[in-house]
Amino acid sequence: MKKHIAKYIFTKLLGWRLTGVFPDLDKCVIIVVPHTSWHDFYIGVLIRGILGIRINFVGKKELFKPPFGWYFKWMGGTPLDRTPGQNKVQAIAALFEKESEFRLALAPEGTRKRVKEWKTGFYYIAKEAKVPIVMVAFDFGKNEVKVSTPFYPGKNKEQDFAYMQSFYKNVVGKVPENT
Repeated sequence: MKKHIAKYIFTKLLGWRLTGVFPDLDKCVIIVVPHTSWHDFYIGVLIRGILGIRINFVGKKELFKPPFGWYFKWMGGTPLDRTPGQNKVQAIAALFEKESEFRLALAPEGTRKRVKEWKTGFYYIAKEAKVPIVMVAFDFGKNEVKVSTPFYPGKNKEQDFAYMQSFYKNVVGKVPENT
C-alpha cells in the first residue's frame, strides 16, 4: 500500500519519473547528486517508498537524542561520533560488516551550496567496505530520478571520479546555480 501511495505522489501529483533500475543489492554506497535543496529529502523518501527498500544514512550523534532521535533511527539513520582524530571512513565501513543489509546514501558535495569538487569519503568508504557505488541523480530540470548500474571503484581515483561525474552531466538541481 505504501508503495502505491509513494508512486502516486511521485508520478501523478509531482509529475516525476524514475529511470533506471535500482540494483538488487543488500549493501552499497548510494551517491545522490546534485544536492542543492531540502527538497531532495522528500524526493529521496518517495523513491525509497516506491522501491520498498531500506536506505540508510549517517548523521552527527546529537541528531539521535530526544526528542527526534527515534525518528532519525526509524528513517534509517545511524549516529556517527564526529569528534576529531577518528577515522570516520573505517568507522562507517565497519557498519557494512556489522549489518546484513546496509545501503548508505551520501551527498558527495557535502553541502547544498555550489562546490568545485566532491568530498572523497564516500569513495574510500566503498573501497574499504568492498561494496559498489550506485549513482542517483535528482534532476529537477527534467523531473527525473536517474539510477545507475553498480560501479566498483578501481585503482585510479581520477578516472573513477571522471566516470562517476559523467553520469551527472546536464543534471539540474532544485537550485540550479548550486548545481
